[in-house]
Amino acid sequence: MNDAALKPDTQEIVVDEVFPHSPETIWKALTSGELIARWMMPPTGFEPVEGQNFTFTTKPAGAWDGTIRCQVLEVEPNKRFAYSWKGGDEANTGYGSRLDTVVTWTLSGVEGGTRVRLVHSGFVLPKNETAFRNMGEGWKTIVPRLATALDNDN
Repeated sequence: MNDAALKPDTQEIVVDEVFPHSPETIWKALTSGELIARWMMPPTGFEPVEGQNFTFTTKPAGAWDGTIRCQVLEVEPNKRFAYSWKGGDEANTGYGSRLDTVVTWTLSGVEGGTRVRLVHSGFVLPKNETAFRNMGEGWKTIVPRLATALDNDN
C-alpha cells in the first residue's frame, strides 16, 4: 500500500482577488492585528512572527468553545504569510467538528495592484464538510473586505 492510500481525502478553499494596492499595503492588512480585526475578526496575541501562537474567537458549538487556535508558520514579507487554523472538538459533528487546517496568503504584484491568493487547506471530508462549505462561502466575502480595511486606514 502506498502512502497516498493512507492519507484522508482533503480539500482546500481557494480565493483569488486582485486589489489596486501595492503588495506592501496588502501585507500590512494581513499582518496588523488592528487591520485584521477590520476585515475578519479580532485576533488575540497576534504578531507576524514565525512560531507565534494567537487565537480568534467565534460562535461556540457543542463541546467546542469557539476558539480558533493559530500559529504563524511562514512569514515572507510582502509575498507569503501562512498560519495554522485549528478548532472544534472530536465530539462535535457538523459545525464545530475538529479542524486542523492551514491558511496561506500569497501576494504577487500585477499591473495596477496585487494579486492575493488565499488557500485554506487540509479540510478532511466528510468530517469537515460543514466547515469546508461554510468557510468556502465565508472567505469569498471576507477576502474582498481587505480593500475596505485598507481604504479606511488613515
